[in-house]
Amino acid sequence: MSATPSIGVLGLQGDTAEHLAALGGLGVPGTPVTRPERLDDVQGLIIPGGESTTMAKLAVRYELMEPLRKHVAEGMPVYGTCAGMIMLADRVLDGIEDQQTIGGIDMTVRRNAFGRQTESFEANVRIEGAGEAPFDAVFIRAPWVESVGEDVRVLGRVTYGEKAGRIVAVRQGGLLATSFHPELTGDPRLHRLFVEMVKGQA
Repeated sequence: MSATPSIGVLGLQGDTAEHLAALGGLGVPGTPVTRPERLDDVQGLIIPGGESTTMAKLAVRYELMEPLRKHVAEGMPVYGTCAGMIMLADRVLDGIEDQQTIGGIDMTVRRNAFGRQTESFEANVRIEGAGEAPFDAVFIRAPWVESVGEDVRVLGRVTYGEKAGRIVAVRQGGLLATSFHPELTGDPRLHRLFVEMVKGQA
């Protein structure tokens, strides 16, 4: 796919508007997805930050969970940030009982691993495939990745402090996930990387 793709942003809860603005800054048509049929109108999907348990419950209520799983299984490129990372995880630690995810990335994610809202922080994180300069990564009640399967590429880790070495960015095929919120920084590189993934060029 070489033409500019249309990319959806899951619009149930969380930073939908911020991701749409980031896509718009790249000249990419973005559309909020709140109904199953809208998934057929987009070539890729972003699952925003927010509250993962609420997002999962709303996805079930609005009959989106199974269509989301189907599209992921069929190869739709998806990028999950923060809560979106949790939604793409095959396994979740510290979740609520019977917490549901879309799945697709062979990883174990720990919810709220970096602490509560008051413990939010920023850190420089280098991301493989997104240039040499580090990201000013914003972590808000963020998860981290405890472990990954052999088909998952680790793209970024925290590099200093007591959390040094923790995995905060991964990719498996057409699925991308970060613990942090690039939509809040004005740095377009991760959104650009995802657009290239949707085009089949990354």
